[in-house]
Amino acid sequence: MAQEYKLKGLSSLDLKPGEKREVEVEGIEEGKVLLCNVGGKTTAIGSKCTHYGAPLVKGILTGDGRITCPWHGACFKASNGDIENAPAIDALPSFELSEKNGSVYVTGEQDSIKGSRRKPNIKISKTSGAEKVVIVGGGSGAIGTLEALRENGFKGSITMIGSEGYLPIDRTKLSKALIDDPSKIALRDEAWFKDGSVAVVNDEVTAVDFDGKKVSTKDGSSFPYTKLVLATGGTPKILPLPGFKELSNIFVLRTVPHVKDILKAIGEKNKKIVIIGSSFIGMEVANAVGKENDVTVIGQEKRPLERVMGEEVGKIFQSSLEKNGVKFHMEAGVKEATPSKSDPSKVGAIKLDDGTVLEADLVILGAGVGPATTFLKENKSVELQKDGSLKTDEHFAVTGVKDVYAIGDIATYPYHGPGGDGAFTRIEHWNVAQNAGRSAAAHILDPSVSPKSFIPIFWSALGSQLRYCGNTPNGWDDLVLKGQPEEGKFVAYYTKGETVVAVGTMQIDPVMSQASELMRRGKMPSKSELQKGVDILTISVPAELKI
Repeated sequence: MAQEYKLKGLSSLDLKPGEKREVEVEGIEEGKVLLCNVGGKTTAIGSKCTHYGAPLVKGILTGDGRITCPWHGACFKASNGDIENAPAIDALPSFELSEKNGSVYVTGEQDSIKGSRRKPNIKISKTSGAEKVVIVGGGSGAIGTLEALRENGFKGSITMIGSEGYLPIDRTKLSKALIDDPSKIALRDEAWFKDGSVAVVNDEVTAVDFDGKKVSTKDGSSFPYTKLVLATGGTPKILPLPGFKELSNIFVLRTVPHVKDILKAIGEKNKKIVIIGSSFIGMEVANAVGKENDVTVIGQEKRPLERVMGEEVGKIFQSSLEKNGVKFHMEAGVKEATPSKSDPSKVGAIKLDDGTVLEADLVILGAGVGPATTFLKENKSVELQKDGSLKTDEHFAVTGVKDVYAIGDIATYPYHGPGGDGAFTRIEHWNVAQNAGRSAAAHILDPSVSPKSFIPIFWSALGSQLRYCGNTPNGWDDLVLKGQPEEGKFVAYYTKGETVVAVGTMQIDPVMSQASELMRRGKMPSKSELQKGVDILTISVPAELKI
């Protein structure tokens, strides 16, 4: 039941426009609210981000009333706490403010104030109407789609078909922390989907009849749809080299069973682990297992993550993991996997092109993923791109076929962020999939709605936390590096000409979040301005949007 609580140390609502302030709530242990003044009006909302609990007072308050998390880019409306951007799937609670007798009060429920969380209202008693949305996939994009549909009044039937064998999870924690219990990282429980009248089907989609508007599955079932959302994600790449198909203890990492198999092979630690691939998955796994095992990373580039982050920044990541004992073989090619002398059915070593032999108790492949669209490969009604993805518009509606959307790892969509110029790009980010799902849902609900812009954001555990925003479909040609890179504390501005197209940071929050909001408005400083020492945290974020 809602009650009135006094705010500690506050005699009046004296916040200036653009100011935010975290205030303690008297009578509630550890109870706090965030006050935000947007355009002269002060509101009270939850103080902690609902994603991983970051203090929002350290985030970014924009001129159009968005409060953005300082860590991973989750974004909420300052007026009522509603979700604006992934990766948060719960909104913030909002509270009524009042002033009397020289004090300021909030009205709300104790649990809501302390918990700083408001789950979306997706509950309906029964479905109605002829609309049938079928979502193929059970990840971030699927959750974003179905919750946005229900929360915004969709009454038709929703069916989510996933082949993972468990309900949607926070998959980012698989490679970053090797968590093998899906219940510990579940985004929602079974009761949640029942309350929302969402039919959850554990099966694999094998074909789509786009003309007849139905989906077929491996067990022989058929699901009719009026709108279809394809959110099948990615399939880990396997190396087509000798030994990799024949030998055991060679693993990919995409699902909970993959993590279980890896942890079983590691057993009591102190194993010789070879990780093939020096991009994000490979580096995150190396970071997770490096301290208690003998870990070697093999990469084709000069430095880890060089393709995305550049050689200079890649050197920082390599140094960070080397401090934890991880070894690197860079600019290296893999020739074959050879069997163990004690058990010829298992891998025993990886041989490189230069003749180097790396002993291995197990091998983990981090060679990237491809769009999981093999079930559409022979379908004449839809055209797959060269990489196996589906081309979409800004609403993530698939080109050339009606009432079908593609989101997440399988979608190639026009990017309008800085330097994008509408270039078609495919982005394998958790945030992008969820935001794309929300965009698709909005278009299903109202086909006349304008596309909602967002700047891609991702994060990675590489000794310290990397934050990154933007995208480089047309590449980048220069890097402005600030901070103390040798200490793993930096801001990296990636530029194309004078335009900042992406920003990466470590241990300097909330620079990435500020950059993402400035990018969204076309207000990022130029390369020359940054080289002259402009601090982007001193720039106010206006209300006007550009993309």
